[in-house]
Amino acid sequence: MQRWRGLEDIPEDWGRSVVTIGSYDGVHRGHQLIIGRAVERARELGVPAVVVTFDPHPSEVVRPGSHPPLLAPHHRRAELMAGLGVDAVLVLPFTEEFSKLSPADFVVKVLVDRLHARTVVEGPNFRFGHRAAGTVEALAELGRTYDYDVMVVDLFERGEAGGGEPFSSTLTRRLVAEGDVEGAAEVLGRPHRVEGVVVRGAQRGREMGYPTANVETLPHTAIPADGVYAGWLVVEGESMPAAISVGTNPQFDGTERTVEAYAIDRVDLDLYGLHVAVDFLSYIRGQERFDTLDGLLERMAEDVRVARELLG
Repeated sequence: MQRWRGLEDIPEDWGRSVVTIGSYDGVHRGHQLIIGRAVERARELGVPAVVVTFDPHPSEVVRPGSHPPLLAPHHRRAELMAGLGVDAVLVLPFTEEFSKLSPADFVVKVLVDRLHARTVVEGPNFRFGHRAAGTVEALAELGRTYDYDVMVVDLFERGEAGGGEPFSSTLTRRLVAEGDVEGAAEVLGRPHRVEGVVVRGAQRGREMGYPTANVETLPHTAIPADGVYAGWLVVEGESMPAAISVGTNPQFDGTERTVEAYAIDRVDLDLYGLHVAVDFLSYIRGQERFDTLDGLLERMAEDVRVARELLG
């Protein structure tokens, strides 16, 4: 899969393509449906499928300080899109100047002049251009002028047919923030993942017999609510069953929020400096402060037992 950053990275001889545009944070099941339809259409036409996305998140430019928690960094999104059959991902630097492009100018500069769109595939709520003035109807109207067609893909809904909440990044962020990682996985189609480099912490876990990987998460990461979870610690492609702690460590009067993962029964690991991932499967309990250290150790042993059982 080709990866481009900015319009100037697109090859000069690029031909017609099928395009879908969006932030696509998380590449959840709703996104997968839209991207999958774009790939299907591209195969029918015998042309490449291209995803156009943005960096930073548009809200950070339009409303500084409002950057939403991110469900997946760009490299992870690209991996997921490649798995769906996408041929190229174009990451457009979202600047103040770019945000002021009218819908028509956006179509000409991106879809027509550079990507030579044959078909554009979007969800029904897609908006684009300055002040989000462009709609899918406007996109289709411009297509009649610039020789592309538009496919609109209905959104998945959570819950009972017709009565649920549409799958969205906003919904997923809310579920993650509430600690409902099972619900988030339902929308994502996989466990929610947090990534970062393993750094040295206070090393109390090692002293207590539960050495943990203290993960320094990437900026703006969507981190689950404080508590203990079952999941996996993913290191260089290997997924190890893990008990995961998120929080400030109130037992030792901590103030900094951390993500720490104990790879169950693996006390020999040296992970400092490695980029790792933590996949959240199930919520076990909330963050607690215990009256004694023995009480904490008993609870940690129970957490590990429950995590081992949940992970099979």
